[in-house]
Amino acid sequence: MNRDVADVTRARHGRPVRHWRRDLIGLAALLTAVAVAGSVAGRAGYGPDGPVPLLVPAVALIVTAAFHAWWARRHGHAPPRGDTGARPLFSAQQAGASGQAPGTAAGQSTLWRMRTTVKDEPGSLAALCTALAGQRVDILSLQTHPLADGTVDEFLLRAPAGLAAADVTRAVSSAGGTSTWIERADAHDLVDAPTRVLGLATRTALDAAELPLALRQLLGRCTIRSLPARPAGGGRAPETVPVEGALEGTVMRLRAPEGGVITVERPYLPFTPTEFARARALVELDSRLGPRVPGGRQVLTLPEGDDITVRRADTGDLDAAKEMHERCSAQTLSMRYHGPVGDADRYLNHLLSPRFGRTLAAQTASGRVVALGHLLWDGDETEVALLVEDGWQRRGIGAELLGRLVAMAAEAGCESVYAVTQSSNTGMVAAMRGLGLPLDYQIEEGTLVVTARLEATRPATRLPHGQRSGRRD
Repeated sequence: MNRDVADVTRARHGRPVRHWRRDLIGLAALLTAVAVAGSVAGRAGYGPDGPVPLLVPAVALIVTAAFHAWWARRHGHAPPRGDTGARPLFSAQQAGASGQAPGTAAGQSTLWRMRTTVKDEPGSLAALCTALAGQRVDILSLQTHPLADGTVDEFLLRAPAGLAAADVTRAVSSAGGTSTWIERADAHDLVDAPTRVLGLATRTALDAAELPLALRQLLGRCTIRSLPARPAGGGRAPETVPVEGALEGTVMRLRAPEGGVITVERPYLPFTPTEFARARALVELDSRLGPRVPGGRQVLTLPEGDDITVRRADTGDLDAAKEMHERCSAQTLSMRYHGPVGDADRYLNHLLSPRFGRTLAAQTASGRVVALGHLLWDGDETEVALLVEDGWQRRGIGAELLGRLVAMAAEAGCESVYAVTQSSNTGMVAAMRGLGLPLDYQIEEGTLVVTARLEATRPATRLPHGQRSGRRD
């Protein structure tokens, strides 16, 4: 028996155990030693029997100890009679970190995000947790959203892989939960709420174009629309909202820093006052920081040997963009804006605003802008658009800008991007095909919509779009 096992044995049932078998063997050894010593001394003082009186009890003691050892080995692992307070082995496994039911292989579990409404009274949350524990569901995180007539509890759960969502909601309902909503979660949801909010605030502080994406990640699956104070194509201005915003069940309206309106809609789940306060804080942060676009630019060498600089653009490039419009042909402007050429300049302020997306500009060594690429947040969809000056077309600039815009969309978590063009615009179609992504085509009355699915695109991975060398400044 090694030392660890012996220590456990001595501590069995919470008290030390004294092994009388060891005492018997020690006494037998003592009697045997005395008998041997007497025999060597010439049987002095023992009479005619010599050491026999001492050897007989010694042998008896040894036999008794041997029988006890055999009996202990045979019956030592039998379960104790009566409750000793120790939990069965399967109970310890069920209470492990995976929260799996018996028979489920180790590591097989499912993450769920769940919301339910409970009464704001003592014991309501405890009953809910007890019901989840009865299904071997582990609660990884919990947030509470107080309401006027109750409390919305938001859980991140880890459940056995074989446990269906209906089983979870049924257990929650039996414990008093109402208006329960549940969906699959992933490893990204393991980040606690304060850490996630701080990360989103940092992204918003670095880039004004991140605000719609930050709101979407903060609030889950929702549709976000930004309406400018003055529509680019004219028309009626959007309805104004109070400075503090407005919350109406599944819709919240926030005043954008430049005077427009940001509308967030989530039909399947009402917003809570806590979520509204967080969204309003992000918008206020964006407003206080003002217009900002991250720096950085990359110089590319085209096949003809010309150097082109690709950088982020914003409303500060409005004059340079208008000058490029003047150098473009009517046909080029018509393919890009799908309307009267004279209205092209009216859209530029909206397109260049980081509030509605991201814009990349390609400029020559002299600083002249010769191409613009736009990534526009269109509700829960994302649009890409390109405009390349006539004299710089068919030189790979459009494909370069498109590849970078699609990589930005993939990094932002967009599922797809679409481009609206004319069926005769072979250059745009070729650029979309050059992405190497699955494409869907829809044609209606001469208008072509090409949608690229980004499921297989990894974030921060550059898409292949030509063999050109480049360097960063």
